[in-house]
Amino acid sequence: ASEVGLRVMKNGGNAVDAAVAVHFALSVVYPNAGNIGGGGFLLWRAHNGEALACDFRETAPGKAWRDMFVDSMGNVREGQSLQTCLAAGVPGSVAGMWESHRKLGRIPWRECLQPAVDLARKGFALTQRQANELNKLRDEFDERNPHTCVFVRKRSWRKDDILKQPDLAATLERIREHGRQGFYEGETARLLDEFMRKNGGLISREDLRSYSPVWRPVLRAPFRSFTILTMPPPSSGGLALLQLLRQIGRAHV
Repeated sequence: ASEVGLRVMKNGGNAVDAAVAVHFALSVVYPNAGNIGGGGFLLWRAHNGEALACDFRETAPGKAWRDMFVDSMGNVREGQSLQTCLAAGVPGSVAGMWESHRKLGRIPWRECLQPAVDLARKGFALTQRQANELNKLRDEFDERNPHTCVFVRKRSWRKDDILKQPDLAATLERIREHGRQGFYEGETARLLDEFMRKNGGLISREDLRSYSPVWRPVLRAPFRSFTILTMPPPSSGGLALLQLLRQIGRAHV
């Protein structure tokens, strides 16, 4: 994925183009850290000091309610917030990448997506760690995907085995061709809506269609001779960072 980002920049893309390309490549080769079904934040700074923060975290489905993870006595319903479709928020990643690229990118969108499509369609070689993780999660994959799952095979996974993900490739191709609409509308949205209905989830086509990233003012704070730029809420990291730096600064006065 890092090589994808480097290649994009060498081909005329800017840092945002590279971020978009790396994000989608990670959704193929390292989904632990990259995704199309989750959300995130993007912090951008120009050479002249202008800065923007894009919030594309997941949101609650329209049908979510306050006590959905507790019973009538107020006790936690075990596993509901972690292991069921109720745990899923409305995905923000694709919209966040699309909006960031629309506002700040330089090269065409499809050029940012093509490397991820190729990796999903043609496959990539697993590391030993990835092979171990897939083998460890085999039973869980089987349980939650009773019909078919590309992460399950007859023999155990080994280092350098090639993992191909044709369904993910098809989804990425729709995003490549139609941008935001390729995920939040059309076939992908239909499949998501259908899966949620069949498996007790709440995310609907309307939730997907109405999702929108938010541009927020960047948090700025002095630290010694520097000005720190960081992510505002709903990120907790930005505030925690500034609190930590303030404590460090006071300790060294």
